[in-house]
Amino acid sequence: MSRHLRSRDEGGRHTVGLALVTDLYELTMAASYLRRGMTGPATFSLFVRKLPPHRGFLVAAGLDDVLTVLERLAFDESDARWLLEHGFSHSDVEALSGLRFTGDVRAVPEGRIVFANEPLLEITAPLPIAQLVETIVLNQITYQTAIASKAARCTIAADGRASLFDFSLRRTFGIEAGMAATRAAAIAGFAGTSNVAAAKAYGLPAVGTMAHAYIEAFPSEREAFVAFAEDFPDRATFLVDTYDTLQGVATVLVVIEHLGIHGRAGVRLDSGDLLSLSRSARELLDRGGRSSVAIYASGGLDELDVQDLLDAGAPIDSFG
Repeated sequence: MSRHLRSRDEGGRHTVGLALVTDLYELTMAASYLRRGMTGPATFSLFVRKLPPHRGFLVAAGLDDVLTVLERLAFDESDARWLLEHGFSHSDVEALSGLRFTGDVRAVPEGRIVFANEPLLEITAPLPIAQLVETIVLNQITYQTAIASKAARCTIAADGRASLFDFSLRRTFGIEAGMAATRAAAIAGFAGTSNVAAAKAYGLPAVGTMAHAYIEAFPSEREAFVAFAEDFPDRATFLVDTYDTLQGVATVLVVIEHLGIHGRAGVRLDSGDLLSLSRSARELLDRGGRSSVAIYASGGLDELDVQDLLDAGAPIDSFG
């Protein structure tokens, strides 16, 4: 079964081309239009009829990928064979195989706010091709717009009081989705990403230091902190909640003094009562003469958490 469902060829490439990244009914409608000579221009508008409660706007994203897809859209020989094997006639396949996107795209720029019933994008093209690209355009726009809109709400919640970083790759549904999510978050104002491939592709700052597994791999938390700071002194943000958060902060103070990495260190809180812990951590750091040590918070946070924490005065410098 797993071999039958293999999604990539021996070279690691997807086994389907862009032309078949569509719903079947797009192909049958396009073939019917072509059979009947219905090739005049048509305009399709992409908009959202109604937004959920407390979600009064969207942030447009995905246009760049839409344009790339439209430029590359074409049927190859394997696509043609599949169509012939699944109910399309030779004349259908010949007509479909000749299709290329030759239309116009009108769209709001990425990062622009849009509202219900306001088009994010309009495509004008001969009817068969305008119909055919509907699914793949929706595929590219809807996900990225959803992520950009969510990220924008986080940016609004932070309101310049803290930086935001994208840690989404491990939770997104696939590599392409992970890349798209990082790009959409950057469009909405996130300052960097843990996604190395996206940082390289989009010219974004790459961020991240250590996980709990790294600390647990050493005999003690202090030894883990020292090892990492020795190896990466300019990336010394210490994850302090593996065992006891405030004891972890105290250990950071010792390590900073021992290694002399003043002004280049930070601590990350990844669990627990972030309001109380961030206040206590800040107090410990300031009392130890380390007011320059930044506090980072992570762990399944959304825009409501960010706003609640900052409104309550949590001394958190960045969220991931």
